Amino acid sequence: MAHKVILAYSGGLDTSVAIKWIHDEFGLDVVALTINIGNERDFESIRQRALKIGAVDAVVVDARKLFVDHFVWPALQAGAIYEGVYPLATALARPLIAYLLVKEAEKHGATAVAHGCTGKGNDQVRFDVSVQALNPRLRVIAPMREWSMNREDEIEYAGKHDIPIPATKESPFSTDVNLWGRSIEGGVLEDPWQEPPEEIYEWTVHPSKAPTDPRYVEIEFEKGRPVALDGQRLDGPELIERLNELAGGYGIGRIDHVENRLVGIKSREIYEAPAGVVLHQAHQALEGITMTRDAAHFKAANVAPEYAKLVYNGLWFSELHKFLAAFVAASQECVSGTIRVRLSAASCQVVGRRSDLSLYSESQATYGRGDQFDHTAAVGFIKLYGLPLKTQSEVQMLGQGVSPLRLGPGEDA
Repeated sequence: MAHKVILAYSGGLDTSVAIKWIHDEFGLDVVALTINIGNERDFESIRQRALKIGAVDAVVVDARKLFVDHFVWPALQAGAIYEGVYPLATALARPLIAYLLVKEAEKHGATAVAHGCTGKGNDQVRFDVSVQALNPRLRVIAPMREWSMNREDEIEYAGKHDIPIPATKESPFSTDVNLWGRSIEGGVLEDPWQEPPEEIYEWTVHPSKAPTDPRYVEIEFEKGRPVALDGQRLDGPELIERLNELAGGYGIGRIDHVENRLVGIKSREIYEAPAGVVLHQAHQALEGITMTRDAAHFKAANVAPEYAKLVYNGLWFSELHKFLAAFVAASQECVSGTIRVRLSAASCQVVGRRSDLSLYSESQATYGRGDQFDHTAAVGFIKLYGLPLKTQSEVQMLGQGVSPLRLGPGEDA
């Protein structure tokens, strides 16, 4: 009886060829695992294709809610945006897929798992490292790193072995899709000087075609997690889908980024993430009125970028993530309330904030009637706050004859 391997199966050319190739090369029976994370596919047709090619079993898992509840929302709570622009849609999906691969491997008694990543991207690292962390006894097979076939060779291989492959027009672009975003790369996008062609976008309209009238949307959060739009409570996947449609209709969520890959190269990536862009902006605004200054500053400067980096670099199952996640969860205890945003052509702007746990005091902030701020207390505060600088200047002037009169840390004007 042959050992089994669980293959992350997309239904495309690469993983379709991989079913036959893995069986012939390693003598393993292939179980195809296809995961629904909001990538809008005909999953039953994909399952049947895997069986026709020769998989001994084909499993489809609806993991949309798992994806949102356990990966997307924690990253949103953390404020995790890689290099300041990328909401990490593809990167967040990989540890979930790895988890389900390992779970299915243990269920089937498999000795290996397999994926369709090349040796050039980040995803191979995310898959391999995650699988090793979850079950170090499992072997990881990556056919596209091991075989010497190019696309034309794969098509020839498929024809020779009667492997049904999707009859779609070949595109020069490589795309990845889930609920949280679309990524597009390749083709003319590899020239960072070239403007992305309009044909690559599917979730966002060109800003010139956006409605002329703005749209206001109220987003309610509980402990840092979105729970409602315009007063209607929604589960995570539905909330994201609805906001993708609303914001995408205004051309919001297009990201053009040359990012630093983990493998050491720079890569030009185009992303569409309408809901991600809006929700990150709204979440940050809510933190602005519910978190203390020092906590908000520390989280933004230290936790958020570190969290984004570990997600991007495939370290979701690391001890560092465990520690950071504990901080993030504690930081969100009071991040509840409603944010109102205005959607207009390629623009999302926060225009209203409301929370029962708001630290904003109108009586302290106002310059009009009702001002309860103690202005006289500022005199002593400034005296103590500026004391170190005053002392330094006195010592330099009297002891060293150095004039403190300068425009900045450089030479005197």
